Amino acid sequence: MPTDLQSVPFNHSGIPPHKHLLRYTPKVTGTIENSRIKSTEKESFFNDKAIFFGPPENAGLLQHVKRNISNAMSRSKPANPRMKKSRAAAGTAGRPGARAPHGGKAPQGQESWLYGDHAVLAALANPRRKLRRLVVTRAKFDAFDPDLQGHIQSLIAPEFFDKDALAALLPENAIHQGIALLPAPLAEPAIEDLPGAEETEPAVVAVLDQVTDPQNVGAILRSAAAFNVKALIVPDRHSPPVTGVLAKAASGALETVPVIRVGNLSRALDQLADRGYWRIGMDGKADKTLEQAAQGLQKVALILGSEGKGLRHLTAEKCDLLAKLPIGPQIESLNVSNAAAIAFYELDRPGRLTGKK
Repeated sequence: MPTDLQSVPFNHSGIPPHKHLLRYTPKVTGTIENSRIKSTEKESFFNDKAIFFGPPENAGLLQHVKRNISNAMSRSKPANPRMKKSRAAAGTAGRPGARAPHGGKAPQGQESWLYGDHAVLAALANPRRKLRRLVVTRAKFDAFDPDLQGHIQSLIAPEFFDKDALAALLPENAIHQGIALLPAPLAEPAIEDLPGAEETEPAVVAVLDQVTDPQNVGAILRSAAAFNVKALIVPDRHSPPVTGVLAKAASGALETVPVIRVGNLSRALDQLADRGYWRIGMDGKADKTLEQAAQGLQKVALILGSEGKGLRHLTAEKCDLLAKLPIGPQIESLNVSNAAAIAFYELDRPGRLTGKK
Protein backbone atom coordinates (compact mmCIF):
# COMPACT_ATOMS: atom_id res chain seq x y z
CA MET A 1 0.00 0.00 0.00
CA PRO A 2 1.58 3.37 -0.95
CA THR A 3 2.54 5.55 2.01
CA ASP A 4 0.83 8.62 0.58
CA LEU A 5 -2.73 7.32 0.77
CA GLN A 6 -3.21 9.01 4.13
CA SER A 7 -1.28 12.15 3.22
CA VAL A 8 -4.23 14.38 2.40
CA PRO A 9 -4.34 16.93 5.25
CA PHE A 10 -7.40 16.75 7.49
CA ASN A 11 -9.66 19.66 6.61
CA HIS A 12 -12.47 20.61 8.98
CA SER A 13 -13.99 22.94 6.42
CA GLY A 14 -15.41 20.03 4.45
CA ILE A 15 -14.01 21.42 1.19
CA PRO A 16 -12.80 18.50 -0.91
CA PRO A 17 -9.20 18.46 -2.10
CA HIS A 18 -10.44 18.67 -5.69
CA LYS A 19 -12.06 22.10 -5.34
CA HIS A 20 -10.12 23.43 -8.30
CA LEU A 21 -11.82 20.80 -10.48
CA LEU A 22 -15.35 21.56 -9.36
CA ARG A 23 -17.77 22.97 -11.84
CA TYR A 24 -21.37 23.94 -11.59
CA THR A 25 -23.69 21.17 -12.71
CA PRO A 26 -27.41 21.97 -12.70
CA LYS A 27 -29.52 19.65 -10.60
CA VAL A 28 -31.29 17.15 -12.82
CA THR A 29 -34.89 16.42 -12.05
CA GLY A 30 -37.73 14.60 -13.66
CA THR A 31 -41.19 13.38 -13.04
CA ILE A 32 -42.04 9.73 -12.78
CA GLU A 33 -45.36 8.73 -14.26
CA ASN A 34 -46.17 5.33 -15.73
CA SER A 35 -42.43 4.62 -16.02
CA ARG A 36 -41.76 7.60 -18.30
CA ILE A 37 -39.92 10.85 -17.61
CA LYS A 38 -41.71 14.07 -18.53
CA SER A 39 -39.52 17.13 -18.71
CA THR A 40 -42.46 19.50 -18.30
CA GLU A 41 -43.17 18.36 -14.75
CA LYS A 42 -40.36 18.00 -12.26
CA GLU A 43 -39.76 15.82 -9.22
CA SER A 44 -36.41 14.96 -7.65
CA PHE A 45 -35.11 11.41 -7.72
CA PHE A 46 -32.79 11.83 -4.78
CA ASN A 47 -34.32 14.21 -2.23
CA ASP A 48 -36.80 11.87 -0.59
CA LYS A 49 -35.71 9.90 2.45
CA ALA A 50 -35.49 6.21 1.77
CA ILE A 51 -38.26 3.96 3.04
CA PHE A 52 -38.81 0.27 2.62
CA PHE A 53 -42.20 0.12 0.90
CA GLY A 54 -42.09 2.52 -1.98
CA PRO A 55 -42.02 6.23 -2.65
CA PRO A 56 -43.54 8.75 -0.23
CA GLU A 57 -46.54 9.42 -2.49
CA ASN A 58 -47.68 5.90 -1.78
CA ALA A 59 -47.32 6.23 1.99
CA GLY A 60 -51.07 5.72 2.44
CA LEU A 61 -50.62 2.11 1.34
CA LEU A 62 -47.90 1.31 3.86
CA GLN A 63 -50.10 0.32 6.74
CA HIS A 64 -52.11 -2.02 4.50
CA VAL A 65 -48.89 -3.51 3.15
CA LYS A 66 -47.28 -3.99 6.57
CA ARG A 67 -50.41 -5.42 8.14
CA ASN A 68 -51.01 -7.81 5.29
CA ILE A 69 -47.40 -8.95 5.17
CA SER A 70 -47.65 -9.84 8.86
CA ASN A 71 -50.95 -11.65 8.40
CA ALA A 72 -49.94 -13.44 5.22
CA MET A 73 -46.57 -14.57 6.56
CA SER A 74 -48.19 -16.06 9.65
CA ARG A 75 -50.35 -18.23 7.36
CA SER A 76 -47.74 -19.17 4.77
CA LYS A 77 -46.01 -22.54 4.75
CA PRO A 78 -42.30 -22.81 3.88
CA ALA A 79 -41.37 -24.03 0.44
CA ASN A 80 -40.97 -27.79 0.15
CA PRO A 81 -37.18 -28.43 0.21
CA ARG A 82 -37.67 -31.92 -1.23
CA MET A 83 -39.21 -30.73 -4.45
CA LYS A 84 -36.72 -31.70 -7.18
CA LYS A 85 -38.63 -30.76 -10.30
CA SER A 86 -36.75 -28.56 -12.72
CA ARG A 87 -37.79 -24.98 -13.01
CA ALA A 88 -37.67 -22.41 -15.68
CA ALA A 89 -34.94 -19.82 -15.48
CA ALA A 90 -35.98 -16.56 -13.92
CA GLY A 91 -36.81 -13.84 -16.40
CA THR A 92 -37.42 -13.55 -20.09
CA ALA A 93 -35.61 -11.70 -22.82
CA GLY A 94 -35.34 -8.03 -22.00
CA ARG A 95 -37.80 -5.63 -23.54
CA PRO A 96 -37.51 -1.89 -24.00
CA GLY A 97 -38.26 -0.21 -20.70
CA ALA A 98 -38.72 3.29 -19.38
CA ARG A 99 -36.46 6.08 -20.51
CA ALA A 100 -33.72 6.96 -18.06
CA PRO A 101 -33.42 10.31 -16.26
CA HIS A 102 -31.27 12.89 -17.99
CA GLY A 103 -27.74 11.54 -18.18
CA GLY A 104 -28.79 8.05 -17.07
CA LYS A 105 -28.92 4.70 -18.79
CA ALA A 106 -31.93 2.92 -20.17
CA PRO A 107 -32.80 -0.36 -18.45
CA GLN A 108 -30.47 -3.14 -19.47
CA GLY A 109 -30.35 -6.92 -19.14
CA GLN A 110 -33.13 -9.41 -18.79
CA GLU A 111 -36.38 -8.97 -17.01
CA SER A 112 -36.36 -10.96 -13.81
CA TRP A 113 -39.09 -12.24 -11.53
CA LEU A 114 -39.32 -10.60 -8.12
CA TYR A 115 -40.80 -12.76 -5.40
CA GLY A 116 -41.68 -12.60 -1.72
CA ASP A 117 -43.90 -10.14 0.14
CA HIS A 118 -41.52 -7.22 0.66
CA ALA A 119 -39.98 -7.19 -2.81
CA VAL A 120 -43.27 -7.56 -4.69
CA LEU A 121 -45.39 -5.16 -2.63
CA ALA A 122 -42.67 -2.50 -2.72
CA ALA A 123 -42.45 -2.82 -6.52
CA LEU A 124 -46.24 -2.53 -6.81
CA ALA A 125 -46.06 0.67 -4.75
CA ASN A 126 -43.41 2.16 -7.06
CA PRO A 127 -44.94 4.24 -9.89
CA ARG A 128 -41.66 3.99 -11.83
CA ARG A 129 -42.26 0.29 -12.37
CA LYS A 130 -43.90 -0.97 -15.55
CA LEU A 131 -45.61 -4.24 -14.66
CA ARG A 132 -45.74 -7.31 -16.92
CA ARG A 133 -47.31 -10.10 -14.83
CA LEU A 134 -48.42 -10.67 -11.25
CA VAL A 135 -48.75 -14.30 -10.18
CA VAL A 136 -50.26 -15.06 -6.77
CA THR A 137 -51.94 -17.91 -4.93
CA ARG A 138 -55.60 -17.45 -4.12
CA ALA A 139 -54.89 -17.85 -0.40
CA LYS A 140 -52.28 -15.09 -0.49
CA PHE A 141 -54.52 -12.67 -2.35
CA ASP A 142 -57.48 -13.38 -0.08
CA ALA A 143 -55.30 -12.58 2.93
CA PHE A 144 -54.93 -8.97 1.75
CA ASP A 145 -57.59 -6.54 2.93
CA PRO A 146 -60.11 -5.25 0.37
CA ASP A 147 -58.37 -1.87 -0.06
CA LEU A 148 -55.07 -3.48 -0.98
CA GLN A 149 -56.78 -6.00 -3.24
CA GLY A 150 -58.53 -3.17 -5.07
CA HIS A 151 -55.32 -1.20 -5.44
CA ILE A 152 -53.46 -4.17 -6.85
CA GLN A 153 -56.26 -4.88 -9.33
CA SER A 154 -56.16 -1.25 -10.45
CA LEU A 155 -52.49 -1.72 -11.39
CA ILE A 156 -52.48 -5.18 -12.96
CA ALA A 157 -54.78 -8.18 -13.28
CA PRO A 158 -53.42 -10.90 -10.97
CA GLU A 159 -53.01 -14.45 -12.28
CA PHE A 160 -53.94 -17.12 -9.74
CA PHE A 161 -51.60 -20.13 -9.59
CA ASP A 162 -51.18 -22.89 -7.05
CA LYS A 163 -47.86 -22.96 -5.18
CA ASP A 164 -46.22 -25.60 -7.36
CA ALA A 165 -47.15 -23.86 -10.61
CA LEU A 166 -45.91 -20.53 -9.23
CA ALA A 167 -42.65 -22.13 -8.06
CA ALA A 168 -42.09 -23.54 -11.57
CA LEU A 169 -41.71 -19.95 -12.87
CA LEU A 170 -38.90 -19.15 -10.44
CA PRO A 171 -35.35 -20.28 -9.67
CA GLU A 172 -35.12 -23.52 -7.73
CA ASN A 173 -35.68 -23.18 -3.98
CA ALA A 174 -36.95 -19.59 -4.31
CA ILE A 175 -38.91 -18.64 -1.16
CA HIS A 176 -41.81 -16.97 -2.96
CA GLN A 177 -44.39 -16.78 -0.12
CA GLY A 178 -47.17 -17.24 -2.66
CA ILE A 179 -46.54 -14.13 -4.78
CA ALA A 180 -44.27 -13.17 -7.71
CA LEU A 181 -44.06 -10.18 -10.04
CA LEU A 182 -42.44 -9.75 -13.45
CA PRO A 183 -41.72 -6.02 -13.93
CA ALA A 184 -39.68 -4.20 -16.54
CA PRO A 185 -36.21 -3.18 -15.29
CA LEU A 186 -35.98 0.22 -13.64
CA ALA A 187 -34.31 3.01 -15.59
CA GLU A 188 -30.80 3.64 -14.31
CA PRO A 189 -29.78 7.15 -13.27
CA ALA A 190 -26.23 8.45 -13.66
CA ILE A 191 -23.67 10.06 -11.38
CA GLU A 192 -24.63 13.43 -12.90
CA ASP A 193 -28.07 13.01 -11.31
CA LEU A 194 -26.63 12.96 -7.78
CA PRO A 195 -26.62 16.07 -5.57
CA GLY A 196 -23.69 18.22 -6.63
CA ALA A 197 -21.17 20.54 -4.98
CA GLU A 198 -23.49 23.54 -5.31
CA GLU A 199 -26.07 21.90 -3.03
CA THR A 200 -25.57 22.51 0.67
CA GLU A 201 -27.39 19.49 2.09
CA PRO A 202 -25.15 16.63 3.31
CA ALA A 203 -25.19 13.51 1.16
CA VAL A 204 -23.76 10.01 1.30
CA VAL A 205 -23.42 7.60 -1.59
CA ALA A 206 -22.03 4.07 -1.43
CA VAL A 207 -19.58 2.58 -3.93
CA LEU A 208 -18.99 -1.18 -4.15
CA ASP A 209 -15.65 -2.38 -5.52
CA GLN A 210 -16.40 -5.80 -7.04
CA VAL A 211 -18.83 -7.07 -4.41
CA THR A 212 -20.23 -10.09 -6.25
CA ASP A 213 -22.64 -11.84 -3.86
CA PRO A 214 -26.25 -10.81 -4.68
CA GLN A 215 -27.41 -11.37 -1.11
CA ASN A 216 -24.67 -9.08 0.20
CA VAL A 217 -25.57 -6.41 -2.36
CA GLY A 218 -29.26 -6.75 -1.45
CA ALA A 219 -28.49 -6.45 2.26
CA ILE A 220 -26.35 -3.35 1.57
CA LEU A 221 -29.27 -1.79 -0.32
CA ARG A 222 -31.56 -2.49 2.62
CA SER A 223 -29.16 -0.76 5.03
CA ALA A 224 -28.71 2.11 2.56
CA ALA A 225 -32.46 2.69 2.57
CA ALA A 226 -32.55 2.61 6.37
CA PHE A 227 -29.79 5.21 6.77
CA ASN A 228 -30.59 7.62 3.92
CA VAL A 229 -27.82 6.76 1.47
CA LYS A 230 -28.60 8.55 -1.79
CA ALA A 231 -27.45 5.88 -4.25
CA LEU A 232 -25.45 2.69 -4.67
CA ILE A 233 -22.75 2.76 -7.37
CA VAL A 234 -21.44 -0.54 -8.77
CA PRO A 235 -19.22 -1.49 -11.73
CA ASP A 236 -20.83 -3.18 -14.72
CA ARG A 237 -18.39 -6.06 -14.43
CA HIS A 238 -17.94 -8.11 -11.26
CA SER A 239 -21.29 -7.05 -9.85
CA PRO A 240 -24.41 -9.22 -9.72
CA PRO A 241 -27.40 -8.48 -11.96
CA VAL A 242 -30.65 -7.39 -10.37
CA THR A 243 -32.50 -10.67 -9.85
CA GLY A 244 -35.12 -11.99 -7.48
CA VAL A 245 -32.40 -13.14 -5.07
CA LEU A 246 -30.95 -9.63 -4.80
CA ALA A 247 -34.39 -7.99 -4.61
CA LYS A 248 -35.57 -10.33 -1.84
CA ALA A 249 -32.42 -9.64 0.21
CA ALA A 250 -33.03 -5.91 -0.31
CA SER A 251 -36.51 -6.30 1.22
CA GLY A 252 -38.07 -3.54 -0.90
CA ALA A 253 -35.08 -1.17 -0.89
CA LEU A 254 -34.46 -1.80 -4.60
CA GLU A 255 -37.42 0.51 -5.24
CA THR A 256 -36.09 3.41 -3.15
CA VAL A 257 -32.28 3.43 -3.46
CA PRO A 258 -31.10 4.11 -7.03
CA VAL A 259 -28.50 1.68 -8.37
CA ILE A 260 -26.00 3.34 -10.74
CA ARG A 261 -23.92 1.00 -12.91
CA VAL A 262 -20.68 2.40 -14.33
CA GLY A 263 -18.34 1.05 -16.97
CA ASN A 264 -15.17 2.39 -15.33
CA LEU A 265 -15.07 2.65 -11.54
CA SER A 266 -11.91 4.78 -11.51
CA ARG A 267 -13.54 7.35 -13.78
CA ALA A 268 -16.68 7.27 -11.64
CA LEU A 269 -14.64 8.10 -8.55
CA ASP A 270 -13.15 11.08 -10.40
CA GLN A 271 -16.67 12.24 -11.27
CA LEU A 272 -17.69 12.00 -7.63
CA ALA A 273 -14.72 14.17 -6.64
CA ASP A 274 -15.76 16.71 -9.29
CA ARG A 275 -19.19 16.84 -7.64
CA GLY A 276 -17.73 17.59 -4.21
CA TYR A 277 -17.65 14.14 -2.63
CA TRP A 278 -14.84 13.08 -0.30
CA ARG A 279 -13.95 9.51 -1.23
CA ILE A 280 -13.46 7.45 1.93
CA GLY A 281 -12.29 3.87 1.44
CA MET A 282 -12.99 1.33 4.16
CA ASP A 283 -9.78 -0.47 5.17
CA GLY A 284 -9.30 -2.40 8.39
CA LYS A 285 -5.62 -1.30 8.54
CA ALA A 286 -6.35 2.44 8.24
CA ASP A 287 -5.08 4.84 10.92
CA LYS A 288 -8.34 6.76 11.34
CA THR A 289 -11.76 5.53 12.34
CA LEU A 290 -14.68 6.46 10.13
CA GLU A 291 -15.91 8.86 12.81
CA GLN A 292 -12.59 10.73 12.71
CA ALA A 293 -12.31 10.72 8.92
CA ALA A 294 -15.84 12.01 8.27
CA GLN A 295 -15.89 14.76 10.89
CA GLY A 296 -16.65 18.12 9.29
CA LEU A 297 -17.30 16.77 5.79
CA GLN A 298 -20.50 17.45 3.86
CA LYS A 299 -20.59 14.92 1.03
CA VAL A 300 -19.10 11.45 1.31
CA ALA A 301 -18.66 8.61 -1.16
CA LEU A 302 -18.11 5.54 1.03
CA ILE A 303 -16.18 2.83 -0.83
CA LEU A 304 -16.42 -0.81 0.25
CA GLY A 305 -14.23 -3.58 -1.11
CA SER A 306 -15.07 -7.10 -2.15
CA GLU A 307 -15.68 -10.03 0.15
CA GLY A 308 -12.32 -11.30 1.35
CA LYS A 309 -9.99 -9.12 -0.76
CA GLY A 310 -11.17 -5.68 0.30
CA LEU A 311 -10.35 -2.62 -1.79
CA ARG A 312 -8.27 -3.11 -4.90
CA HIS A 313 -4.96 -1.24 -5.01
CA LEU A 314 -6.05 1.13 -7.80
CA THR A 315 -9.32 1.88 -6.02
CA ALA A 316 -7.50 2.66 -2.77
CA GLU A 317 -5.23 5.07 -4.63
CA LYS A 318 -8.28 7.04 -5.73
CA CYS A 319 -9.49 7.52 -2.15
CA ASP A 320 -8.97 10.84 -0.38
CA LEU A 321 -8.97 9.09 2.99
CA LEU A 322 -8.93 5.55 4.32
CA ALA A 323 -10.94 4.68 7.42
CA LYS A 324 -11.78 1.70 9.58
CA LEU A 325 -14.49 0.60 11.97
CA PRO A 326 -13.36 0.32 15.60
CA ILE A 327 -13.85 -3.43 16.08
CA GLY A 328 -12.31 -5.54 18.84
CA PRO A 329 -9.14 -7.61 18.45
CA GLN A 330 -11.03 -10.92 18.66
CA ILE A 331 -12.10 -10.67 15.00
CA GLU A 332 -10.15 -9.40 12.03
CA SER A 333 -12.98 -8.15 9.81
CA LEU A 334 -16.73 -8.08 9.24
CA ASN A 335 -18.87 -9.30 6.36
CA VAL A 336 -19.15 -6.47 3.82
CA SER A 337 -22.91 -6.06 4.33
CA ASN A 338 -22.47 -5.84 8.12
CA ALA A 339 -19.65 -3.33 7.76
CA ALA A 340 -21.78 -1.27 5.36
CA ALA A 341 -24.70 -1.15 7.81
CA ILE A 342 -22.47 0.11 10.64
CA ALA A 343 -20.73 2.64 8.40
CA PHE A 344 -24.03 3.98 7.03
CA TYR A 345 -25.36 4.37 10.56
CA GLU A 346 -22.22 6.24 11.61
CA LEU A 347 -22.52 8.71 8.74
CA ASP A 348 -26.26 9.19 9.34
CA ARG A 349 -25.84 10.17 13.00
CA PRO A 350 -26.92 13.74 13.82
CA GLY A 351 -23.99 16.14 13.60
CA ARG A 352 -21.65 13.64 11.97
CA LEU A 353 -21.55 15.47 8.61
CA THR A 354 -21.64 19.25 8.22
CA GLY A 355 -25.28 20.34 8.02
CA LYS A 356 -26.59 17.01 9.37
CA LYS A 357 -29.35 17.60 11.93
